[in-house]
Amino acid sequence: MTDRDDLYQHVQPETSGFRFDEAVARVFPDMIRRSVPGYAESVAMSGVIASRYAQPDSRLYDLGCSLGAVTLALRHGVKQPGCTVIGVDNSEAMLEQARHYIAIDDHTLAGDAVPVDLICADICDVHPENASVSALNYVLQFIEPDKRLPLLKTIADGTLPGGVLILSEKLCFEPQEQAVQDHLHLDFKRANGYSDLEIARKRSAIEHVLIPESEECHRQRLLDAGFTRVVRWYQCFNFVSLLAIK
Repeated sequence: MTDRDDLYQHVQPETSGFRFDEAVARVFPDMIRRSVPGYAESVAMSGVIASRYAQPDSRLYDLGCSLGAVTLALRHGVKQPGCTVIGVDNSEAMLEQARHYIAIDDHTLAGDAVPVDLICADICDVHPENASVSALNYVLQFIEPDKRLPLLKTIADGTLPGGVLILSEKLCFEPQEQAVQDHLHLDFKRANGYSDLEIARKRSAIEHVLIPESEECHRQRLLDAGFTRVVRWYQCFNFVSLLAIK
């Protein structure tokens, strides 16, 4: 079961930096719904993308899968035979709950489900193979900047011709646009019930952990990694999702 996100009503960022631990796993669905505009749509549309780009007898990867929302969207989107969905995360607390949700989905689908494997590992140590669809859903921003291109190269190298990577990220902008986007994002969080104190505390906890970049930086890096084309398919305020095609 998950609870309402009230972590930063009580937690002081000076003593507790942001970690994907049991406390975050417990409130994660509520946290991300109330913090990331457009999150539900980007998850659901991952399944639509999988329905078009999944290839027979291939693998679909959800890298940094957390509780498995995109994992399940990919599973439900696949129309081709012989596919497997692989979810990878380095937080056992997240994977424990992901297993619960996947077990419920297994029961609902009653034997007709695309197989799902969950792996506890650092995604930088994973080498996708025979991949037709991969997803990095608000994950790259938590990876150290000098490790981002090597990670994307590894994904591109393991992606089949015509395969895709779904990359969803928080963006940064030039100063004037940044101010507008920041105000809108704050208004979004306030509208979802976060107090200014909670917002400030979470910002202090996460500011050295989540490092956003510009859309152009992401586009060029994806091309440098070996993808041939990059399409922005979704944006809501300062959050964007790109489709990188091999």
